[in-house]
Parts: sequence; structure tokens; C-alpha cells
Amino acid sequence: MYADIWKVGINLSLKISDLLSIKFSDLDIDNRILKLKEQKTGKNKEVRLNNTVIEIIKNRINQFPDDTYLFQVHSNRSKNKPISRQSVAQKLKNVGEIMNINISTHSMRKTRGFAMWNDGVSIEMICKVLNHSSPAVTMTYLGITRDEVLNTYDEYEL
Repeated sequence: MYADIWKVGINLSLKISDLLSIKFSDLDIDNRILKLKEQKTGKNKEVRLNNTVIEIIKNRINQFPDDTYLFQVHSNRSKNKPISRQSVAQKLKNVGEIMNINISTHSMRKTRGFAMWNDGVSIEMICKVLNHSSPAVTMTYLGITRDEVLNTYDEYEL
């Protein structure tokens, strides 16, 4: 389950609270769309479901046809509840310790932003994907510093 959470999290670049609150009823697989209201900001967001995510969704529907949530707890004590943020955080921390890197629930979202940035996607587009309020917020989020901007003047002498 946690590998599925990681894959879906990277592909959808959602905040962990939004990712874990996805219900099967929120997903329009035929049109490849997830519509949600971000819990933290209250903003509406529409996300394209790519092939990787659709495959995971279909597998989870087949495996857990009676579930409500995409990532649901399967203990007798917690029926019909999504897996907790704390549970995911602990699993990612454990993996990070094994790999000797720092991984958190936010790493999925940041990884998507960094991948897009490294592939040359504009800050404005990344800002839209991450639903940030401004490109300046996205630049800070990705760690694009004043020194990095100033260094471009040395790196690109024409």
C-alpha cells in the first residue's frame, strides 16, 4: 500500500491530507480526472490521472471493491477510514533511514515540482500544478535562491 501511496503521490503532487482523503467516488477514470477541494486552502483543483495512477486505482478497486477510500485502513477497529498521515510519515521515515536520506510526506509533492523544474517546465506552470498563490511561492518552495539567480549572469555570458 505504501508503495502505491508514493507512486500516486508523486504523480498527482497533492498535499498528503488531500491524497489520503481521495475516495473512489471522487475519481472519474473514464475521463482521467480527479476533482477535489484542497483541505488546507479550500481551493478547487482538477488533476489529470495518468496511466500509472489509473493502473494503481484499478488494481486497488479490484483488490478492495468494498473500500470507500483509495488508501483505506483495513483493521477491524478502524472501518471505512483513510490511512493516517502519521502512518505514512512513519513508513517514509523508516525507508529514509534505511536509504540514509530524509523523506517525509511532503517529499512526493516536492519531487514532482523538482522533476518538472529540472525538465525545463516554467515556474508559472509548476505554480499552477502545485496550486501555489504565486510563482514567488513556488520558487521558494523549490529552493531557488537569490544566489542561484545571480549566478545565471556568470553562467550565461553572451
